[in-house]
Amino acid sequence: MHPALCLLAALLLLSLPVPPAAGQEAASLPGRIELHAIPSRTLSDAEFLRGEAGAGQAVTTAGELRLPPGQTARQAGRLPVAVLMHGSGGIDGGIEAWARLLNAEGLATFVIDGFTARGLVATNTDQAKLGRLNLILDLYGALEVLARHPRVDPERIVLIGFSRGGKAALYAATERFHRLWNRSGIGFAAYLAFYPDCSARYRDDTRMVARPIRLFHGEADDYTLARSCAAQVARMREGGADIALATYPGAHHGFDSPLSDAPGVATHSQTLRACVIEEREPGRLVNAATGAPFAYSDDCVQRNPHGGGQPEARAAVRQAVLEEVRAALAK
Repeated sequence: MHPALCLLAALLLLSLPVPPAAGQEAASLPGRIELHAIPSRTLSDAEFLRGEAGAGQAVTTAGELRLPPGQTARQAGRLPVAVLMHGSGGIDGGIEAWARLLNAEGLATFVIDGFTARGLVATNTDQAKLGRLNLILDLYGALEVLARHPRVDPERIVLIGFSRGGKAALYAATERFHRLWNRSGIGFAAYLAFYPDCSARYRDDTRMVARPIRLFHGEADDYTLARSCAAQVARMREGGADIALATYPGAHHGFDSPLSDAPGVATHSQTLRACVIEEREPGRLVNAATGAPFAYSDDCVQRNPHGGGQPEARAAVRQAVLEEVRAALAK
């Protein structure tokens, strides 16, 4: 080979990134990955609220269990677990970032997919595709799966949900829904909800389980409003719940996501920011402004809110969540 070409080849090799050593790379990878079936149902909100166990359609959703680095299925000892519930866009890279962070903290993670088995990719632009409370059934089903797993500590399972999944995480903490639907015999050690929709008022929704409930919201969120959640938190606290709301200045919906560093328009996405919904009779959800049954065709349902990450809020909330998880699992 011509000397000049040899020199060029050498320079190209030097410019290539050096792959990490095997041990270094292995230290950041899950010790094991398992896929688990979660028996569930697809119900309307009315059927869910009335506790109609035989209603709707049976469905088998799925969860991905990752053991933290260095852990295997054959090892002895039980691990803490963080259950992660996605929002209206389904599982994305933001969920992956949280799974990696929590795995590095020594927790197993259980990421639920509540959409694929129901034939859904997303519900952002048409929230009527799936009842807003369905994902709670998947969460309770996940508890049944995890309660039987030999590597899982059933007393140290925390729940983290985002947007639609944040609403599920918040209301999965209600005593009424536990009585109606949770057959696992266990509960979550803590309920962490990111920017949930707090526009609805359900019967007995201030009677919560005796576990920490924490909400994280952006002050600039125009998708799900922080002030609506602040009002709901105040109601629940008056009812005796251990609940708190942390807000982040200038942060929008999805502020924790590493997929962007600035908000953009969530084109055609529906928002209930102008709605107030009340369950006036068991299973009957009413638009408080009209007194008629709520529907996504109501005038209060708007579109094109904003969403996107914010680096400062993202860094702050990651630290806050790790502190809440450590506190909950230390009890």
